Amino acid sequence: MENIKNIFCIGRNYAKHAEELGNQIPKSPLIFSKPTGSLVKAENQDILFPSDRGPVHYEAEIVLFIGKEVGSTFEVEDVVDKMALGIDFTLRDEQTRLKEKGHPWLKAKGFKNAALVTEFWPFPGLNTCQETDFTLVQNGNEVQRGNIQNMMFDFHRIIKDCHDLFGLAPGDIIYTGTPEGVGQITAGDEYVLKWGEKEKGRFTVNKYERTGR
Repeated sequence: MENIKNIFCIGRNYAKHAEELGNQIPKSPLIFSKPTGSLVKAENQDILFPSDRGPVHYEAEIVLFIGKEVGSTFEVEDVVDKMALGIDFTLRDEQTRLKEKGHPWLKAKGFKNAALVTEFWPFPGLNTCQETDFTLVQNGNEVQRGNIQNMMFDFHRIIKDCHDLFGLAPGDIIYTGTPEGVGQITAGDEYVLKWGEKEKGRFTVNKYERTGR
């Protein structure tokens, strides 16, 4: 795994995803974070998720790796040197309760294995990203398909806001938002993440119960 320092995530960055969850469409990027302890790499293995905290939902995303210092003015290609695909796993019922109380989302977003990521590869540039869809396949069926052309806030705006608010540095990664089609995982499911027609990561899911509470 790359030497990842901070994990930033963008919520509700695809209008149809916001609509499917009944959320308001934000006027500026909705930014949250995950702890690095939630990272897991998709390596064709079995990955465990909690079974006693309600439904766990998948949210497939493009992940950007900040490889260079971000200046006051920049181009995306100047600061992003790698990219990957990832899944922002979410404890949906827990997130709903936290939102209703006005509490942070960390308990619903930062649990172990909640930040899945594939291998990183050299950033191909914005034009290639606009020409290439990313997809999530569940048990042989495509469940999510996204393209950066459908984002409400583009890569430059996301990077700028994260940097202005928190100070991005080399080693930080950004989950850039998920398209519509999110859904619940079930023990035994197999998932494949694809960039265009190329498979970038594969894994199966299982469940565990916490002990010692």
